[in-house]
Amino acid sequence: MTYLVNAMGHVQLNVVDVESLVRESCDILGLRVTREESGCVWLSSNGRIAELVLHEAGDNAIRSLGFEAVSEAAVSEAARRVEDAGCRLVSEEPSLACCRKGMQFVTPQGHRFELHSPVETEIYGNRHPTIGMAPLRIDHVNITSPEPAETRAQMEQIMGMRLSERMVDDGLSWMRGANRLHHILGIVRGETGLHHYSWEVAAFSDYCQLGDRLDTIGKNFIWGPGRHRPGDNTFAYYIDACGAMVECAGNMALINDDDRYEPNVITALKRPENVRVMNVWGEPAPLPWREHHFPWAAPAA
Repeated sequence: MTYLVNAMGHVQLNVVDVESLVRESCDILGLRVTREESGCVWLSSNGRIAELVLHEAGDNAIRSLGFEAVSEAAVSEAARRVEDAGCRLVSEEPSLACCRKGMQFVTPQGHRFELHSPVETEIYGNRHPTIGMAPLRIDHVNITSPEPAETRAQMEQIMGMRLSERMVDDGLSWMRGANRLHHILGIVRGETGLHHYSWEVAAFSDYCQLGDRLDTIGKNFIWGPGRHRPGDNTFAYYIDACGAMVECAGNMALINDDDRYEPNVITALKRPENVRVMNVWGEPAPLPWREHHFPWAAPAA
């Protein structure tokens, strides 16, 4: 199947205390505010005008996920596939004014996704003054679904994503787009929600700066630094000011032999024997990471 999606586009969150998350995202993570209006703030780590979008709300929850399409024509093609995949098309317009074209759909599990044309970008605006860690870009998300295999099929059918790796019981799957990173989307078995959203780091030393910055506000990593076996990327996780889990990840594997690649199936599921299946360096995932759940806002009727 031909890819319709290229890469991760943006994450939109409903947030009770927008000011606190904006301050933490700028001072600790190193993002910049690109747009601010009543009840809504856009942030970015680079020259793209929007990567993280915060909406003032009564509850902390994920609002929607946006993926960048390979072309505007791909957005129209994906919209035509939504109904056949058992999902509901809710808009044929982009949610953000920085995208020329977009469509949004809701899954039976309650996820709201968007496929949109590339976000408006200033290629010489990647660097900006910050005391934070300064990631390169938003690179992937992991969601939770009570029907992970069904969610995976929806993403394959609608967006043309491809499976890179999965656990034999479908408890966790990793899917890629046309940029051929090992994954831009992970699907975890669980109540509908967000497990984490992730930023790409430039160098391993960035984790040192991030950890030290977190320490200044009394926070710490909840797992890592380490190196995942799936994707071969380095990682560190913390919980942000609204209760969502943030990963910073570096040097994810590329799948260059795309048409010949056979998805890896992980059969070692029992703890603690499978520790190195998830972390090459041997530190097992702690309970707060394994049990973390950030809710998905109920889709509009």
